[in-house]
Amino acid sequence: MSPEALTKMTHDQFKTPGLAPSTFSIVARDPATGDLGIAVQSKFLAVGAVVPWAKAGVGAVATQAWANTSFGPDGLALMAAGVPAQNALDRLVASDPGSAHRQVGLVDARGQAATFTGAQCMHWAGGRTGSGYACQGNILVGEATVIAMAQTFEGAPGGLWDRLVAALAAGQQAGGDSRGQQSAALLVVREGGGYAGRNDRFIDLRVDDHPAPIEELQRLLDLHKLYLFPSEPADLLPIDERITRELQGMLQQQGHFGGPASGVYDEATQTAMRRLIGIENLEERWREDGRIDRIVLEFLRRKFGG
Repeated sequence: MSPEALTKMTHDQFKTPGLAPSTFSIVARDPATGDLGIAVQSKFLAVGAVVPWAKAGVGAVATQAWANTSFGPDGLALMAAGVPAQNALDRLVASDPGSAHRQVGLVDARGQAATFTGAQCMHWAGGRTGSGYACQGNILVGEATVIAMAQTFEGAPGGLWDRLVAALAAGQQAGGDSRGQQSAALLVVREGGGYAGRNDRFIDLRVDDHPAPIEELQRLLDLHKLYLFPSEPADLLPIDERITRELQGMLQQQGHFGGPASGVYDEATQTAMRRLIGIENLEERWREDGRIDRIVLEFLRRKFGG
């Protein structure tokens, strides 16, 4: 659908829904990789089913307050057609008779960002933009939430996913949603970044109902990185005699290895390790060159002792 057609679309009569997601979110682009992402938290069930929309090489959209979910696909279509984030946002708002109740943030593939808060969004409501990001929130304790999100995102280390979750945590620490916490989500898109390279969903995690959803989201992100991120060269350790004995003890405990803990990394030990690695879904970090990923070893130690 062309941008011109989108701006001419008619909308049903605006009706105030019974529930409003009191939400704070951030949309952003990583200039080094081109990754695009969204992180969001809300006192609302399964916020990840409503707020985040993104497409690799195009942009990201967070639509919230009394969310108009058509802003997600329509905003992405506009940005895919080359419309900058601010212009796309202006068209979305102009086409919606309920815009006074909406809140939305956009970032495009060039890192241009825009945010909008309707005049009738519930207090406190507002947003802030910076280089490559926009953060926004409604029904917040106060403006400190979006300020903390922006400052933390700008200064946080790590990948885009780490910085997005750090921004959420900072926003919560600064006050967050005045009604409390319930759900959170993280979406990061990268061309060919999905499972087996068949889609762009590089990271797609949701916490639909939890008393501490941001902490739970961080836990899921750590697991995602464990299972699906490749090993870093600095994390590779030689499987020496000491580590071999440790692994053999774990394998004996789990019933995968019947030999002695000899410290010799022989074929029987390697076969047993392959079996355990397969059970634990650690194939992305497993190696056949006599080395083990430190992160895998630490995971096995936590789970099986040692």
